[in-house]
Amino acid sequence: MSNYDRPLSPHISIYRWPITMALSILHRITGIGLSVGFVVLVAWLFNAASGPEAYAVFTSIMDTVSGKLLLVAWSFAFFYHLSNGVRHLVWDTGRGLEKSQANLSSWLVLVATVVLTAAFWWAAS
Repeated sequence: MSNYDRPLSPHISIYRWPITMALSILHRITGIGLSVGFVVLVAWLFNAASGPEAYAVFTSIMDTVSGKLLLVAWSFAFFYHLSNGVRHLVWDTGRGLEKSQANLSSWLVLVATVVLTAAFWWAAS
């Protein structure tokens, strides 16, 4: 049996990702990032309980540019995961499932994530 007459699926280079699909993928990625962040949180607590010398070493590592970037990334992941989770809770009630509403809520999630992350780091400084 020949499959030459069957149409091919569109190639990824011509397929336009809807924002809802991109945010779904980002939700999974931020979930993985938060899992890594929890390991760092445990390391922080372990070093804090181990004494001032161990805690000083840990804080000196996290006080570098790369350490601060990781902290900002983890806070972004947290606020994104939180905002998108609230959106999913609203969807669970049967509201906001129309295409235009889902697209609008996607943009609202992104805006809320940026605003919450910026407000958190502004308040922390």
